[in-house]
Amino acid sequence: MDSLNSEVPPASAAVIPAQRAPRIWKFWGTALWGLFIFAAMFVGQIAVVAWFVLMREGPIDIAAAIHVVGGGLTISLSVIMGLPAVLAALWVAIRFSRTPFADYLALRWPSSTELLIGVIALFVLVMGWDLLSRATGREVTPGFMGEVLQSARADGALWLLVIAFTVAAPVTEEFFARGFLYRGWSESSLGTAGAILLSSLVWTALHLQYDWFFFGEVFSIGLLLGYLRFRYNSTWLTVVLHGLNNTAAVVQTILLAGPG
Repeated sequence: MDSLNSEVPPASAAVIPAQRAPRIWKFWGTALWGLFIFAAMFVGQIAVVAWFVLMREGPIDIAAAIHVVGGGLTISLSVIMGLPAVLAALWVAIRFSRTPFADYLALRWPSSTELLIGVIALFVLVMGWDLLSRATGREVTPGFMGEVLQSARADGALWLLVIAFTVAAPVTEEFFARGFLYRGWSESSLGTAGAILLSSLVWTALHLQYDWFFFGEVFSIGLLLGYLRFRYNSTWLTVVLHGLNNTAAVVQTILLAGPG
């Protein structure tokens, strides 16, 4: 009788369901979720444009939309609004992977040595492009930057432009490209080199406002940031470097443009 009772589990014994292990999205998963994240960024940014178009006096047509899109205030706010949209989309994608958000995106703060190495490497690369630009008789800053700066000044939104370009844009783009895209593609058949290359191409494609020359500069910076992301396993490192690069570009544009 005792042996029979010992074989029957107590009714109160809890049944613990098996937990599925965390995962990393591979090539196609990263690509599809990447489209979702990009769509969220687009919606967040276009919502600002739509609001300005609707609030504008006069007829609503293509000409009005183009005028609004080119405004410094509109661009600044659209870039800033793209950040929460991307963060929300990233949270959804990573939530389904069951991997901690910070771990998935490698949100590890870099050491002072890693930061110094990154700053020096970025400085050498950017100065090389500046020298090439001067040697070929080109402007050292894109014309787009000067136009947006003048428009932001006219709208009294220069401070918003600085926040958008030096904080919002670096966080948005680095979390997306070097954080999410690189992480998934580097653990697929592409490997590290393929992930750096492809994520840099996607990141470069986000800068359609530039011409082919600055496309080349953006792509080369993307390759450097991708390598640093791989070498030091820190997306915060690339965010800081991206922000420093954008800050230098904004300051350079302001100095070249002169007093407003």
